[in-house]
Amino acid sequence: MPPRKRLDRADVIQAAALLLEEEGPAAFTLHQLARRLGIQTPSLYNHIDGLPGLHADLAVLNARKLADAMEQAAIGCSGPQALYAVAQAVRGYILSAPVLYQFCLLSSGNQANPNDALKAAEERALRVGLAIVQSYNLRGDDAVHALRGLRSLIHGFASLEAAGGFGMPLDCDESFRRLLEAYSRGLSDLAAAQSPAAN
Repeated sequence: MPPRKRLDRADVIQAAALLLEEEGPAAFTLHQLARRLGIQTPSLYNHIDGLPGLHADLAVLNARKLADAMEQAAIGCSGPQALYAVAQAVRGYILSAPVLYQFCLLSSGNQANPNDALKAAEERALRVGLAIVQSYNLRGDDAVHALRGLRSLIHGFASLEAAGGFGMPLDCDESFRRLLEAYSRGLSDLAAAQSPAAN
């Protein structure tokens, strides 16, 4: 029998993410995590800073995965093409890890002691989102409002979809595409109305 791979911090965090996804927050305890890893609960403290520290680690993992998906989808795109690609990537991520996503929904800006890694991952996602709405010629507060709207649109649709909230026999991909098209047209109309030529 080959020797067992020595656990590291990344192994523990990944196992915690899987436990959370499979069992839900109610079953998410250090004892359950240790059982899954085949170790004693005190041994977890060699890798994590207790349950609060593990929650913070999961928030970083979630934010990094979300930012990675957005950055990858945005490559070579702008305007409506970027909006569709990134929105689909975020939706896909939410559907792949709905419990982790919901568990880590609180922004670092609303946390008492946000860590640098979480803020860095969130800033990566923010840069992608702002680049999308700015490609519609929206700037300043208008860009921020537009990005909040886009995030809400994607979050609401994907969260309902993940929860089985769409029971009618119609294609969710088509519904999402139409929703994005309507929002994209709205951003274009807003930018056109605010252009100097329109005034």
